[in-house]
Amino acid sequence: MHKSRAGRLGLIPFVLSLSVLSLVVFCLIVLSLIAASAALAQVVSPAEIKDSALRALQQQYMDDLSRAAEDILASHFDYPFYLSRKLDLDQAQQQIADQSSIRFDTYNGKTVLAITGNYYAAYSAQKISPGQRARSTFLNVVMPILKAAVPRFQNNQHVQGFAVEISHHIMGKVMGVSMERPENLMVFLPRNGALKLLIAKDQTAQQAALLQGEIFLNAQPISIWLNDSVLPPAADANAVSNSNSNPNDHADETSAAVKSDPVQTGAEIVSGTNANRPPPSPTSAPLTPLKPKEPPAPPPRDTSTQALSALQLSNQPVVDQIVKELESQAHFVAYAPPKFVAFRQGIYLELSLNSTLPVSAAGSRYKLAATAFDDHVAHLIRPLLAYFKDAQDFDGIGFSTTIHLAGKSAASTSEAVEFFFPLSSLRCYEKYDCTGQQLLDAGTVLINGERVALDLQIAEGGSSH
Repeated sequence: MHKSRAGRLGLIPFVLSLSVLSLVVFCLIVLSLIAASAALAQVVSPAEIKDSALRALQQQYMDDLSRAAEDILASHFDYPFYLSRKLDLDQAQQQIADQSSIRFDTYNGKTVLAITGNYYAAYSAQKISPGQRARSTFLNVVMPILKAAVPRFQNNQHVQGFAVEISHHIMGKVMGVSMERPENLMVFLPRNGALKLLIAKDQTAQQAALLQGEIFLNAQPISIWLNDSVLPPAADANAVSNSNSNPNDHADETSAAVKSDPVQTGAEIVSGTNANRPPPSPTSAPLTPLKPKEPPAPPPRDTSTQALSALQLSNQPVVDQIVKELESQAHFVAYAPPKFVAFRQGIYLELSLNSTLPVSAAGSRYKLAATAFDDHVAHLIRPLLAYFKDAQDFDGIGFSTTIHLAGKSAASTSEAVEFFFPLSSLRCYEKYDCTGQQLLDAGTVLINGERVALDLQIAEGGSSH
């Protein structure tokens, strides 16, 4: 009888333990459902997408979109960040506004994964340059978003790129009145460029990947340079907008470009009421950006027919010498002699070539293009640049080659590939300061008239599909 009572009494803590365990499991399930629901709320409903093809993609990949949203929500941001299709909202409006943002969209004819949101950090318009503001928001917001989204769609052939648009705030004075206003950063990266950016092992590789994309600040093209020595901080936009600023704290924004000392650009930041972020010490030494101040942009190149004809005439003796001396290496097309052409607001010397590759190079058009570059075009660059030591009257060189496989009929194997490289990038490659891949990333590659991103390692190691 004694043992029986002890046994029954021993069941009590066991039953209590089961009850506690069940409660913990129940709470975890509830929290998981809440998290999943929150993530789903960040994804645009397929019914809201008008384009039928995009709507079908939204429906098909809803799970992947939701998981990407979960990862974005779990990311750390220095200041409040909300996903939102509507930009430029103040924080009070944003907290009650629709926060669905992640969707499939189109950009310049490409299907992209689009993500938009509002970041409540404020930069001094006087002391933080546009490039530094763009860089700060890119590193603090866009990069975490790409790290969350790109891995889930890296092998999705429907996704041709990623477009992320973020609104942050800037502080300054206009006509003597202190104002805070939004500023929008838009970053587009092709899928290949986004992958390269995330797997890059050094800043040089990251910069090359970033140059494959397009970046706009308030709809104006801008470059983001990752080699600045110090990342400028930001202030909490909500705290700044509610603080009583000293009228002398902000110079008139219309004259900021004239008054700002480039040596101190990025050294100070708008002061706010955020107790966790004290203002920088006034005794701190000025910060000098690693990248020097850019010279004024040169005047637009004259690409008129008359200008091209004049340039051709003045350089014809050199062009004739190139054809004569490099024919054995270049295999020029006899009926298409080298000529100067207009390309992307510049003037390029275009060379028409024939590239005959071994049968072992057979594969995808990307493999053929990569092999033609490595085995043919790349070997012409240094001999060719020797003829143009100090050339400044044109902007680059284009190699237009028709690829054939040895022993195969031209009709069955030919591919038309064009490589256009700026002179600055060619000089970098000439001096062994840039790799072939970096040269390709800085230039433009067309296969059968369509622009492509060409990764030598992937293309030459890929299959024939």
